[in-house]
Amino acid sequence: MTKPSNPRWSELLIEAVEQPGLILEAYSRFHGFSLGNQIAALCQCLGRKIQPGPIATLRKWNELGRSVKAGQHAISLCMPVTVTPTTPRKSTPTCKDDDSITIFMWKPRWFVLAQTDGDAEVPPLEIPSWDKATALESLGIQEVAFTHPDGNVQGYAERRTIAISPLAQLPAKTLFHELAHIQLGHVAERGTDRTDLPKNLTEAEAEAVALLCLEALSLPGAEYARGYIQSWYGRGTPIPDPSAQRIFKAANRILRAGELKESRHERAA
Repeated sequence: MTKPSNPRWSELLIEAVEQPGLILEAYSRFHGFSLGNQIAALCQCLGRKIQPGPIATLRKWNELGRSVKAGQHAISLCMPVTVTPTTPRKSTPTCKDDDSITIFMWKPRWFVLAQTDGDAEVPPLEIPSWDKATALESLGIQEVAFTHPDGNVQGYAERRTIAISPLAQLPAKTLFHELAHIQLGHVAERGTDRTDLPKNLTEAEAEAVALLCLEALSLPGAEYARGYIQSWYGRGTPIPDPSAQRIFKAANRILRAGELKESRHERAA
């Protein structure tokens, strides 16, 4: 299991790929946080044999009428931190040399319900339903008619459009795969694939996003995505940490974009 102190995105992705059901449980247990943090929280709970459950900071638990048990160690999540650079930066019209910047750091500030004591009940976590049309509108992506002459092609992405073959064996997997290509920046503005990224890496990244989305929403096709990614690992080229971070970010954005507005609730910080 991933170390609780400072998880690596590539390690979290491997956990998600290698353990069927982990993504769905993380999505259900810790939905108020980003997808990457959901999986990080669950991996830390499982690694430390803590019962996964509602998660909050010490202050929030106290506000809810519960207290953290003595000797409990906090769960680390990746959070934005605003800092002022110690080295002066060159000023530009939009950025002054003394401007602060936002970076992301792992902070041990959260505890799950099993780490607390108290009689106060915790309200159940609401999981919004996901809607394809809502996601496309939120992402600014249009689905167009499929016109590719090759019957073996399941779908494709061009600029801000996607097309899914009416004969696609797993349309949901194809949908998320093509959305991922756009969200990951694999499709250049002119509608052609980027030549600065290896084709096998872009396909592995897009398939990993599809896997995360499919399992989070309990849709069919995850086993095929998992098999592709595992075969890619088997060639001795695990997805690097920067790619894994982009994968989590893209999947999170797709999932959030499709949440029906009437089901949305306030996100945890």
